[in-house]
Amino acid sequence: MRKPPSLWPIIGVACIGAFIGQLDASIVQLALPALKDAFGVTVDEVRWVAIAYLLAFAAFLPVFGRVCEILGRKPFYLAGFALFSISSVLCGWATDLEWLIVFRTLQGVGGSLLGANSIAIIVQSVPEHRRNHAIGVFTAAQAIGVSVGPAAGGLLLDTLDWRWIFWISVPFGLTGFVLGCLVVPSTRRAEGERLDWYGALLLMASLILVVLALTQVSVWAPTSPKMVLCILGAVVFSGLFVRHERKERWPVVDLALFASRDFLAGVVGVTLGYALLYGMLFLMAFALIHGLHNGALVAGIKLAIVPAIMGLAAPLGIVVGQRLGPRRLGAGSMTICFVAAMALALIAFGPGSLVPRLVALALFGLGLGLFVAPNSHATVAAAPANRSGTAGALVNLARVFGSCIGVASASSMMSWQMRQPGGSRPLSSMPVSRDLLDAVEGSLFLLAVFALIIGATALRRRASEPTRPSS
Repeated sequence: MRKPPSLWPIIGVACIGAFIGQLDASIVQLALPALKDAFGVTVDEVRWVAIAYLLAFAAFLPVFGRVCEILGRKPFYLAGFALFSISSVLCGWATDLEWLIVFRTLQGVGGSLLGANSIAIIVQSVPEHRRNHAIGVFTAAQAIGVSVGPAAGGLLLDTLDWRWIFWISVPFGLTGFVLGCLVVPSTRRAEGERLDWYGALLLMASLILVVLALTQVSVWAPTSPKMVLCILGAVVFSGLFVRHERKERWPVVDLALFASRDFLAGVVGVTLGYALLYGMLFLMAFALIHGLHNGALVAGIKLAIVPAIMGLAAPLGIVVGQRLGPRRLGAGSMTICFVAAMALALIAFGPGSLVPRLVALALFGLGLGLFVAPNSHATVAAAPANRSGTAGALVNLARVFGSCIGVASASSMMSWQMRQPGGSRPLSSMPVSRDLLDAVEGSLFLLAVFALIIGATALRRRASEPTRPSS
């Protein structure tokens, strides 16, 4: 069966959006140590450059998902490319950390406009029997963006300065805008539907408070008024959101989808899978630059091993997933990630450990690559056919929220472990190298726990017969 002529150009535009989002996120992970030094701030402060983007992306994603579903996707998708490009320019012009965080938040809003539409556009444009391959290509584009980011960021930091790590994405954003005008099809408005603003505000408040609690756990004492209020607020807003959405005719999030055990397991896998990826990128960036004293370019090339192997393994993961099924593939791939994280924590930072460290990073990327694409496809497939667009938006939300959890939890764990027993000196005032490597090693155990949770959740899926790849 011949594919429509416009099929792959549409997927290509979606891949540009996926590429620049991940390129930006991974470049910033490598640049955090440089930004920390450039602005003279602590790890607890500089990590907000990464978290502000991810948090804005996650908080606005479900709102934009519904707005675009109601009003049509193309204008908002193009607006996402425009806002992302403009805010990238502004990030490079930032004169202090506070303004950089503000512009990163705007960039996250632009990324959210892209993310709210990317998978939905693919789902609406690609026939079902080709959709798994299209999602595989889309996931590979994300992985390529993550892969190119560290090496490109290292080169830019060594030859130019930190501002160029934001400006590099501008040409891609403008290209996506122009091509999107030409090839992305317009979608009809949803007649009679409305946006649930109350539910949207409750969800945004819940997401922000959850991430704030995770991020500040190393700064606020667990029993401090700020932390208690933050946790209580997250619980209250989440409860109100669930109660409201169950009665809402046009909900922001279709909670009925989570009644499917397979869909719920898939969302947990997406969330913690990206928490694994971004937690690892955060920890290894500091370990390589401040712990092992690698230059930015050398660190970037080493760090790129994880997403590069992940991108190469993504198409293979689709084929293997069709043969093994999501249960066995999830358990097997997460076993690989668990072993790799434990190896990094136990043997990869001692004398003569370069080869074990690189092998462990490659294994980690292999495990994630085998898991992420087929899990995303199986998650969307677990939803009813008429809710595939909503399911795709939730997968994107889980991906970004997971990235935020990864950075927040890894940075909090590392910062907490870097504090002296009985003291409270921040990382910036302490000697690095061995102290920091010890903190990274301890934090890697958290990633191993994430891998175990994903593997156990995958085993909770219903048994299903493996399928053969479509011809």
